Amino acid sequence: MATGGDRTLRFDGRDYPDGRASDPRRFGWMEGAPPPPDRRVTFAADRFYEFPQIRWTLSHTRELVPTVNVWRGRGPSQLLGDPQIADGVAIEALKFQTLDGQPMGWEQALLDTYTDGILVLHRGRVLYERYFGALQPHLPHACFSITKSYVGTLAACLVHEGVLDAQARIPHWLPEMQGTAYDNATLRQVMDMQIGVAYSEAYADPQAHIWAYARAGGLRPRPPGSDLPEGFHAYLPTLRPEGAHGEAFAYKTVNTEVLAWVMHRATGVPLARMLSDRLWQPMACQEDGYLTVDALGVPMGGGGLSATLRDLARFGELMRREGDCNGRQVVPAAVVADIRRGADPARFAKAGYTLLPGYSYRSMWWVTHDAFGGFEGRGIHGQRLYIAPAADLVVARFASHPIAASAANDPITQPQLRALAGLLAGR
Repeated sequence: MATGGDRTLRFDGRDYPDGRASDPRRFGWMEGAPPPPDRRVTFAADRFYEFPQIRWTLSHTRELVPTVNVWRGRGPSQLLGDPQIADGVAIEALKFQTLDGQPMGWEQALLDTYTDGILVLHRGRVLYERYFGALQPHLPHACFSITKSYVGTLAACLVHEGVLDAQARIPHWLPEMQGTAYDNATLRQVMDMQIGVAYSEAYADPQAHIWAYARAGGLRPRPPGSDLPEGFHAYLPTLRPEGAHGEAFAYKTVNTEVLAWVMHRATGVPLARMLSDRLWQPMACQEDGYLTVDALGVPMGGGGLSATLRDLARFGELMRREGDCNGRQVVPAAVVADIRRGADPARFAKAGYTLLPGYSYRSMWWVTHDAFGGFEGRGIHGQRLYIAPAADLVVARFASHPIAASAANDPITQPQLRALAGLLAGR
């Protein structure tokens, strides 16, 4: 299916067509009445996260699994405006070096990171906006673990308001977690991913715990005869301790799931409604979002959110403006300041993220501690919400990279974003 200009990229010892050659519109996924058998993407077949099907899936998640709406409310949306041609030309002319030392231009970077959509805001004004493949402006796209940054921000607000106590232990709210890995864990340790729990997040390992968690939560089919717990609230109490809490950063999605459960138990407000009441409606989002849910309707707080590109960018702009949205303090400025300060980089360094030197992790945000004061929401397969306050910059990007782990796209994405921040800083 390759044509002139298509390229092949190599990851983990395998060759993949680049972003242009793997465009889902070429493959015709789910087109026809009915679609031909070799162009179907179905839940039962359990191949919807495989490449290249994933390039269709991430813009159509709710067609495969049950979801609940994150309502935007009845009010008018706050339009962001259209990008200007001159700004787009300047950005597309941007050159940089990858972490591997290779020269690269803006357009190639978008193709080689399998970008589905990207939006650049500078001081709240749209400089650049593009869509690729199956994604359209009105379609929500899977955020994956950027969901964690939404949940962590809401949790930090509840701590600020005194609804939650960051130093209390998890069984204070969830007696079901007594005797589990979270028996002696504080809420703050959960919020900063400093939990000792026997749980693997190695996406390339089909036996990793992440897949049992996903199947228990209905995000993947359950194998025939499976004895997996059904639902997140049944799965989480099965987790057992491994190592001490509070000593090192250890990225594990189940921590966010525990946090979301605590928030629901403490407030009585389901996550979808909390997102709507506290973020979607105050930000005057343009479209509803949605969350995947398990068999009991419990949302996947660790990675189940889908949102439009513009509404994701709105959240980034809210955080860049220290929680202010058109004169309304939606998130307390003290909460944003605490996130931006980050946590202890020495504890983060123990996790071995060699492509993220100097980082820390606070309230479910990745904090760069760099000259731009950057902090990020990051999700598998290339999802990114990058905020650089010193450059007045927000970048929202959706992608469908064939490799789940961010280490596959970071060698391009990290210098690309820093180069963009450098271009805009001081303007």
